[in-house]
Amino acid sequence: MNIRLPDPISRFFEISNGTDQALLAGCFTHDALVHDEGQVHRGPDAIGSWLRAAQEKFDYRSVPKAMSPEGAVVKVAVEVTGNFPGSPVQLEHVFRLDGGRISALEIHA
Repeated sequence: MNIRLPDPISRFFEISNGTDQALLAGCFTHDALVHDEGQVHRGPDAIGSWLRAAQEKFDYRSVPKAMSPEGAVVKVAVEVTGNFPGSPVQLEHVFRLDGGRISALEIHA
């Protein structure tokens, strides 16, 4: 299924799947927060470090399957496959957009 995601969210998934991480700063606000696996990462530098660590630890691919926009909040159902226990998994990514960038992301099983 091909879905039309808002640009910063689409870029986030491209970067997550291996595109140049230099593009990450253009996706997130300067004070953005990412909540994942009980950890909080604040700002593009910390978010970039979090994403690099995940990419180094696992070979994976995230494929958005469905989107549910609710104002500034966009929920995306994502299938993640890779070389990690339990693959594939279905995750929900909850994005908050602000001024054309991601200000928050929460990832839930």
